[in-house]
Amino acid sequence: MSGVLEQEPKSRKEATYPGKDNPLPENANRPSLSLGAAVLPEGGVRFRVWAPKCQAVDVLIYGGPGSGEQGDGNPVAFPLSAAEGGYFAGEIGSAGPGTLYRYRLDGRDAFPDPVSRFQPEGPHGPSQVVDPTTFAWTDAEWTGLQLKGQVIYELHIGTFTQEGNWDAAARQLAELKEFGITCIEVMPVAEFVGQFGWGYDGVDLYAPYHVYGSPDAFRRFVDEAHRLGLGVILDVVYNHLGPDGAYHRQFSDNYYHQVRDKTEWGDALNFDGPHCEPVREFFVANAGYWIEEFHLDGLRLDAVHAIHDHSDEHIVAAISRRTRELARGRSILLIAEDDARDVIRTRELERGGQGLDAQWNDDFHHSAVVALTGRAEAYYSDFQGTPQELISSIKWGFLFQGQYSRYLKQPRGTSTFGLPAANFVTFLENHDQVSNSARGDRLHTLTGPAEFKAMTAAWLLAPGTPMFFQGQEFGASNPFLYFADHVEELAELVRKGRHEFLAQFRSITHPDLEAYLPDPRDPKTFTSSKLDLSERSSHDGLYTLHRDLLRLRREDPIFQAQNSERIHGAVIGPEAFALRYFGEGDDCRLVVINLGRDLYPNPTLEPLLAAPLGKRWEILWYSEHPSYGGCGAPPVETNDEWRLPGRTALVLAPAPLPE
Repeated sequence: MSGVLEQEPKSRKEATYPGKDNPLPENANRPSLSLGAAVLPEGGVRFRVWAPKCQAVDVLIYGGPGSGEQGDGNPVAFPLSAAEGGYFAGEIGSAGPGTLYRYRLDGRDAFPDPVSRFQPEGPHGPSQVVDPTTFAWTDAEWTGLQLKGQVIYELHIGTFTQEGNWDAAARQLAELKEFGITCIEVMPVAEFVGQFGWGYDGVDLYAPYHVYGSPDAFRRFVDEAHRLGLGVILDVVYNHLGPDGAYHRQFSDNYYHQVRDKTEWGDALNFDGPHCEPVREFFVANAGYWIEEFHLDGLRLDAVHAIHDHSDEHIVAAISRRTRELARGRSILLIAEDDARDVIRTRELERGGQGLDAQWNDDFHHSAVVALTGRAEAYYSDFQGTPQELISSIKWGFLFQGQYSRYLKQPRGTSTFGLPAANFVTFLENHDQVSNSARGDRLHTLTGPAEFKAMTAAWLLAPGTPMFFQGQEFGASNPFLYFADHVEELAELVRKGRHEFLAQFRSITHPDLEAYLPDPRDPKTFTSSKLDLSERSSHDGLYTLHRDLLRLRREDPIFQAQNSERIHGAVIGPEAFALRYFGEGDDCRLVVINLGRDLYPNPTLEPLLAAPLGKRWEILWYSEHPSYGGCGAPPVETNDEWRLPGRTALVLAPAPLPE
């Protein structure tokens, strides 16, 4: 047997992750991850795993450096030394980058490393040793992201391009930058089973999905984004593990809560039960790993309302603290999806909050969809889509701030008073909301083109942080469906579960529609969701509209301010409202959104429609411009009796009266 085994330190303190009680050493250049396979500067690999369920752990080398020349196809075995707390560790001098390995537990079955950095054959194959320090980063001058001014673009690597990999996606970054995007949000990439999937059933949380490319391909994507001036944040899932390929129970039963009920996706993770400390370490270290080893600019935390934790320091707060430490001076963004609408997520750590930067605002989306489509089923049933709802959501963020929800049959939300508007990420599409229609229909196909453009203006000029979903910017003609490549038995359970979820939309359960519901496992469901990026030119009207609105948002000082305290709104018709954005002195903007027929509002009844003293209103932008495929807009009469065109958004600015 070659290699030297290192005796594990017996101090329990050394087994904890660096954090508020164990800070990182100054000028730490090596990765801080203490678990998994770490390539040593002097050569060899140090293996370390938490396996308190086991009496003995061996590293089995299947290929690459350290595999030897046995010639019989059997792996070479190296025993690890046991240490306090259920840890096993040792150094193998002959191993190196590219070594394929598994951990054999108690002399019986062997499993991938729970902290594997790469699974080249998928979750059921061997893990591969990766040296993250060999990548030649070029982003030393990159300082990270500040929340204000961001325009986020959510994408799924497998369907964003026809090739479906990191390198192909990287070639599109320059176009996104020119369009006006500032930050890419990548849907989950932690290793999962099959040849396609959304990524929310990840099982190897440290290993980028092998189908998209190598870990260094992911790093090239981030490095290219930073070269162009784009940030990259990653969607991570810390509320459950996938049902296939999650071997954590073979190492310890403590990964899952032994008492608490299941979440809607499976067993609850153990963040506050007996022996939870190493489990918390596993997930907190994972969040820091993406920031440190991939230079990511932040994380989007999936469904934090489904993370059960009653510890003195919530796991989300621990993640916030740890990731900012590992950013080492770079500014990062941490964003929550929280169905509870609880602003504790963005409250400062020092004030008992969880220290995140922003939250998704589903309330704006739901109200906008009801306004555009007239449909109010399932979770849309709490919303009317009225002008007042849209005004309130634009100004206050969440609509639910403690009121009773008829859909949930309980109070929902907390007060947003005093929070900056940028804290709320707003959208008209995202992966969930598009796929939750019967056939993955895009919103622009469910309403009229004029109404869609008018609502787009209300969204992009609002002070929240806007987020596009891939293809939305050019009105993608293809759907985005739910797809998952599971084995037969599990695939059938997933298909039934998907249908049961969609059953809350009563129109989808109609027998006439049953035959049209796509099968998540069918490869056509996946391939039909791939974007046709040539539609940027063939759908140039909508593409130009979005680009012009982003330019207006970016360059106009009043919209650029994102100051909801200086925005006031008024309902001016059954489907129409006005928003007055106040700037310095008498400078202001008036945004009028009319989703209905032509209006003749009486300006004497609404002071927000009055132009500043000695000024008149002049059109700065309108949604029905011919370059957007619109039908034009008749002159806006504002001096005497007002006349506002139907199904149009107008942006008005004060101008001097004619002499």
